[in-house]
Amino acid sequence: MDFIDILKDIMVDFNLNQTQLAKLIGVKQSQVSEWLSGKSKPGYDSLRAICKALDISADRILGLKD
Repeated sequence: MDFIDILKDIMVDFNLNQTQLAKLIGVKQSQVSEWLSGKSKPGYDSLRAICKALDISADRILGLKD
């Protein structure tokens, strides 16, 4: 599974839209949109913020674990 699909699944699981996720982790909605379109990928700080905000493991967001 690639990052786009993983992020979409996480957003569905937590019932979040792009704006909500962006606000939760302190980035602009346009940044989340770029991640979901494959134009860019989040850096360490954003990945860490997602994990902390949603209380999920880095393994999950990196596709190492379901």
